[in-house]
Amino acid sequence: MKKHIPNIITCCNLLSGCVAIYWAFTCNAKLALLWIIVGAVFDFFDGMAARMLGVSSPIGKELDSLADVVTFGVAPSTIVFSELAAIIPPLASLPFSSSYLAFVAFLIAAFSALRLAKFNIDTRQATSFIGLPTPANALFWGSFIVSQTSWLERFTYAPCVILALILATCWLLVCELPMFSLKFKHLTWKGNNVKLYFMLFSAAMLAVFGWIDAWWLIIAAYILVSATLSVVNKDFK
Repeated sequence: MKKHIPNIITCCNLLSGCVAIYWAFTCNAKLALLWIIVGAVFDFFDGMAARMLGVSSPIGKELDSLADVVTFGVAPSTIVFSELAAIIPPLASLPFSSSYLAFVAFLIAAFSALRLAKFNIDTRQATSFIGLPTPANALFWGSFIVSQTSWLERFTYAPCVILALILATCWLLVCELPMFSLKFKHLTWKGNNVKLYFMLFSAAMLAVFGWIDAWWLIIAAYILVSATLSVVNKDFK
């Protein structure tokens, strides 16, 4: 039974993603985001359970990627799709319904799958990341759509902003930008200072802005800090 525990946790991640997709299609982005966060918690603990129990396996690695595609790829894509479908105005000048532009949101799912496939065969990402991790991207999109809904529905060019952000985040998922991980090899300050500072910053943001509004700001800061470190410190990995 012990060897199945990590895979059971991974399946809970996948099921959370399925529930998130349901709520996203019913235009309840807040509940969809909640279930993405639940999935992220399961995603954090499945690997930890496998290491603690000493039962890591190839099937567990593949199952983890499949679950992540659903929870952190398809679910945020569906949130963005539902929002775009609601706010894109009909344009008579187009030879097709302008609502079809909302399907661009599913590029997030495609690039998330590509990012996960690259991660599985890239030996450089054992202790850090290259490109934006899929859970971070999912949290960004869920939080951004939920917290900015009223603004997005009022702003005439909001669809253009979302479409531009889709292209930007898709590129970030597969680019060669080094990004730090929050995994700790030891509990000393040396070598973990960036991670600890960022965790304190994230906790402060969650306390000030709440669990919905804070996440997209936290992920944006994560990208900026990683980009800054890669420029300032040439040895940053």
